[in-house]
Amino acid sequence: MSGLTAALAAFVHQPGWPQTLPDEAVRIIKTGFADTLATLVAGRDEPVVQIARQFVAARHPAAGASSVLLGRERLNAADAALINGTAGHALDFDDVALGGHPSTVLVPAVLAAAEEVNASGAELLRAYLVGYEVWAELFSRETDAYHLKGWHPTAVLGTVGACAAAAYLHRLPLAQIEHALALSASMASGLVANFGTMTKPLHAGRAAACGLEAVQFAKLGLTAAPDVFEHHAGYLAALSPRGHADRTSPCPQLGSTLRILDYGLSIKKYPTCYATHRVIDGVLDLKREHGVEASRVKAIRARIGVAQASMLRNHAPVTGLEAKFSLEFAVASALVHGRVGLNELTDSVVNEVPIRALMQRLDISTDDSRCTVEPIFAMNDRVQLELDDGRVLDSGDIRFARGNAKLILSEQEMRTKFMDCTQRQSDIDREALWGHVSLLEQVSSARALAAA
Repeated sequence: MSGLTAALAAFVHQPGWPQTLPDEAVRIIKTGFADTLATLVAGRDEPVVQIARQFVAARHPAAGASSVLLGRERLNAADAALINGTAGHALDFDDVALGGHPSTVLVPAVLAAAEEVNASGAELLRAYLVGYEVWAELFSRETDAYHLKGWHPTAVLGTVGACAAAAYLHRLPLAQIEHALALSASMASGLVANFGTMTKPLHAGRAAACGLEAVQFAKLGLTAAPDVFEHHAGYLAALSPRGHADRTSPCPQLGSTLRILDYGLSIKKYPTCYATHRVIDGVLDLKREHGVEASRVKAIRARIGVAQASMLRNHAPVTGLEAKFSLEFAVASALVHGRVGLNELTDSVVNEVPIRALMQRLDISTDDSRCTVEPIFAMNDRVQLELDDGRVLDSGDIRFARGNAKLILSEQEMRTKFMDCTQRQSDIDREALWGHVSLLEQVSSARALAAA
């Protein structure tokens, strides 16, 4: 076999890593598990999650081995992953990397598949890493920003990543892995136009579910193209209308180096589109350092990247869901309330008179530079506040948001977010769950983790 499709399948079949993964890789993956389980629990009761549950129930699904929303309900793996992935992304509070949200796809897919085969915690870590590295390989082959083309990387790259992780856990034969990956490529889809609606979190749930379904189809004997990723009418070509995707180069990094050590995971401090986070940090810093009162802000100027601006489509949001993709709201909430948290992302707060007044005072300009670490971002963001006394407060260049993979949160800050996200669910033993995830490599089985 030769070509990219065959190379990806060979890697999934036999990654070639040492038995013990690097400590830093393990730390990053456990961070992804902890953050996803926290945001999954926090998003349990969101309307989109209830709709997903109703959708699954209407199909009369068979009971299975995979847990739903960390509760007692068990469904087949794909249905459980659909619901769990949607919940993890419902609040847009989950981690970021590779142009999208890796863990809200990979963790639900890995957990659902691992419960089926009763894999150990150490195998969960390795399966996640397989999915992440396949996602990273595909992401690295396109120079054009997916978001500007209308593609949501969480959906189009995540589906293949989830399939890779599940195929690894199921120990599929090499030929079946190739078919599963090729099928998942045909199942991958998700549009930026649906940002700010219930459909965006469904992207994550569907990506996780489709990845698992592709594995099940392959196990039953369904076949697919052996060159789907490199073909001139295949996956990468379809996602790259300008033809800039690299479909021909070999991928020697797979199995020899770990891209997760380069890209890592960025943890969100705010439940809004990650494109807002640098500016939020800048506004909060200026407010704190200068004691800025929102009523004294005459004008606000923010400079962000082109792709960032394209995602932040809601300039006059009226709902909390729309406000997640509004830089105007993010800035106004930071100035009026001194925070941008789950309590602020509500319809009532979005429509407060001071919030709406400040949203009209923001002027957004774009910078076409590209960050060398996060290509969908500009090299730096910047924000200025003009006050009614003529002073202009300037954040200066903001390179990374707090919580970024290059500016990581402390373990205590991670624990605080985890506990905040899970505090309202009385059926969750938060301390036990945190302890299990913190020592995931020592957990005996995925079922034991779910039972926690």
